[in-house]
Amino acid sequence: MSASARPTAPMPHDIRAMKGQTPIVSLTAYTTPMARNMDGVCDFALVGDSVGMVLHGLPSTLGVTLEMMILHGKAVARGLSRTMMVIDMPFGSYEEDPEQAFRNAAMLMRETGAGAVKLEGGQTMATTIAFLVARGIPVMAHVGLTPQSVNTLGGYRVQGRDAQAETVRADARAVAQAGAFAVVLEKIPQPLADTITAEVPIPTIGIGASAGCDGQILVVDDMLGLFDAFKPKFVKRYAELNTLARQAIQDYAEEVRARRFPTSDHVFAAEQPAAKGATQ
Repeated sequence: MSASARPTAPMPHDIRAMKGQTPIVSLTAYTTPMARNMDGVCDFALVGDSVGMVLHGLPSTLGVTLEMMILHGKAVARGLSRTMMVIDMPFGSYEEDPEQAFRNAAMLMRETGAGAVKLEGGQTMATTIAFLVARGIPVMAHVGLTPQSVNTLGGYRVQGRDAQAETVRADARAVAQAGAFAVVLEKIPQPLADTITAEVPIPTIGIGASAGCDGQILVVDDMLGLFDAFKPKFVKRYAELNTLARQAIQDYAEEVRARRFPTSDHVFAAEQPAAKGATQ
């Protein structure tokens, strides 16, 4: 296969063009090995600020820094060639004003090679999104439950019920009009997600929303059963890798204590045996 014919990663305009077409597949990624597992399988991989909770043991995403995002973004980039990388802008890196957002978004993309950034917020972030897009920064938006606002939202609650529904709809319309190429809908009622998907001209990426969204995303450690501190209703476990890991570690510990590991297969002889037919 020639270099020109080699499969390449989608770009933001390719993701946008998938609106109403084949459902968009996405997962979070934080490390090179996991990125390699999803390369060419997912349409985009999100280096999510959820890394703070999943890999660093933080109680929320609020303690995640730009330096952490760059570190994990570089790691994920090493594992991707056929899947687009999107990277989260962490709390405090974009809310002050559009100029701050541009400086930090440009740094994230420059340092990691990400194809786009994701930021949280609807109507309040529309001006910032438009500012970034006008300056060459592709933006994926995020409305509904926005984890960086968990303290003001009163916890990880479903958003968009009753009178809140129109606010979430207005948020989705605002980010689309501002130029976002896609929008994540998190933890909102299914009928509302379906309404928004029908209303906005950009793909909706659901997480705790609706199968009718244009795409889906999950935290990879959630769906693999690697992160089991809690299990949101919207997570489906496709594996229970933590259970396997715990058992493997227990088996290893028992073999070491019983001196059944290492065996002769796992240690080295004092001298290399001569190869067959070798002259002395």
